Amino acid sequence: MQITMISTWATELYLDKINRLLLEDGTGTTTNTVTNSNSSAYRSVVDEFRAFLSDSKDVLDEATTMILLESYGRVDELVYFAGLKEQYEIVVHHYIQQGEARKALEVLQRHNVPVDLVYKFAPDLIMLDAYETVESWMMARNKLNPGKLIPAMMRYVSEPHAKNETHEVIKYLEFCVKDLNNEDPGVHNLLLSLYSKKADESQLLQFLDTKFGSGQANGPEFFYEPQYALRLCLQAKRMRACVRIYSMMSMHEEAVALALRVDLELAKAEADKVEDDEELRKKLWLKVAKHVIEQEKGVKRENIKKAIEFLSETNNLLKIEDILPFFPDFVLIDDFKEEICKSLKDYNSQIEQLKAEMDDATRGADNIRSDIGALAQRFTVIDREEECGVCRRKILTVGGLHQVGRSYTSVGHMAPFYVFPCGHAFHANCLIAHVTRCTSQVQAARILNLQKQLSLMDRKAAKDNGGTGNGESTVSSAPTVDKLRSQLDDAVASECPFCGDLMIKEISLPFILPGESVEKASWEIKPQPASQKILPMTMSI
Repeated sequence: MQITMISTWATELYLDKINRLLLEDGTGTTTNTVTNSNSSAYRSVVDEFRAFLSDSKDVLDEATTMILLESYGRVDELVYFAGLKEQYEIVVHHYIQQGEARKALEVLQRHNVPVDLVYKFAPDLIMLDAYETVESWMMARNKLNPGKLIPAMMRYVSEPHAKNETHEVIKYLEFCVKDLNNEDPGVHNLLLSLYSKKADESQLLQFLDTKFGSGQANGPEFFYEPQYALRLCLQAKRMRACVRIYSMMSMHEEAVALALRVDLELAKAEADKVEDDEELRKKLWLKVAKHVIEQEKGVKRENIKKAIEFLSETNNLLKIEDILPFFPDFVLIDDFKEEICKSLKDYNSQIEQLKAEMDDATRGADNIRSDIGALAQRFTVIDREEECGVCRRKILTVGGLHQVGRSYTSVGHMAPFYVFPCGHAFHANCLIAHVTRCTSQVQAARILNLQKQLSLMDRKAAKDNGGTGNGESTVSSAPTVDKLRSQLDDAVASECPFCGDLMIKEISLPFILPGESVEKASWEIKPQPASQKILPMTMSI
């Protein structure tokens, strides 16, 4: 407290001494800087006072010192002391009042100056010196958020400017969009609004055609709001830009309708942009064709020829019959003779092509019917020594060891079996057991369930037949049994288990299944006791 009081007292003594020197110099004022006095003593005291402020800035009371400097009219020293105490807002405000934008920007460019001060003084600085302010913003690059500078830029835009003057806001916004890859919709919307106000529409069209977000995955192609852009362009009567925006919004009918009011070639280009919807594309070209015919008013032969020549530009999308309703009723048919003949030839070739396709389809249907008939007579020859692919017993084995449901087709006294086109053969029970073991748990459960249902129905049928003495019950349940039999066949015999997907899936199965742990333990090699000796084994040839 004592050193603060002494320093404050010394500050007031310095200020009093400076004032006395000014009075002795005869100027009669104490409000100007050192340059207003030629006294070397005055300059020396001022320099000494500034050095004192620099040395004592940590012990001087900030508010008291500033009040003293202000009361004595020492504005330069007040700004100097504010800079020492990092009160940059006071410093910048002083420079702006003095009209010294460059000095204010130099203060704001210091690394320890809060960025919020840049946003606070941006409106005043851009109005004071737009070029220096924008250059300062561009030097800061990504340190500034362009979105927070929009109010300052809007204030600058609202003021009138000379026609040949470089628009500093456009320059900064282009820098943000192109160099900094800024994605703020507010920045893009503001730049688009400024482009729409320019007499030259080229920059606006180029901006609309540029897809700033195309390099991003799952991102938008542009960041401005299309509805806002369309409203701006309609207000500014930028019709070509409106056509582009309609097209980007997939409003192709509106784009073509507006393009016909601007430029016929532009309308053709817009109609040709639709590629994935043939019906819409034809509708757009019809709209263009109607405009062309109505534009060539009258029934003169040369006007009609111009309208007919338009058909060649549609890449055969439109025919003469499509545009005939647009002509007056009293046009002579001689003017369309060539095109009508050409159209009739095209229809004739299409009819011949359809006939050829119908003949091919008829031949294909006949072939399919013959193949179906051949399938009904298909058979295979089983060698008497043929073995089952699973149990390795002969296929033509008496069925005593392979009892299955009675729903299988009877083959004498032999066990039911499956034979595949590849040549592999399996007993029915062996195939069911193999597929159940190798397939998924869900499929295996379904197969076992079908097999269980067949078994129960067989027992029920046998019991009913034994009790009634007739086959009525068996006949009534035959459709259900046949359906279950068909489902079981599809589940186990849809493909050969040795040649189909089942064998491929077995590649991922382990060699030893979890249920074979006992078998695995029997193959373990146990260490020999220490007392036993291993005799060498020799071989003689």
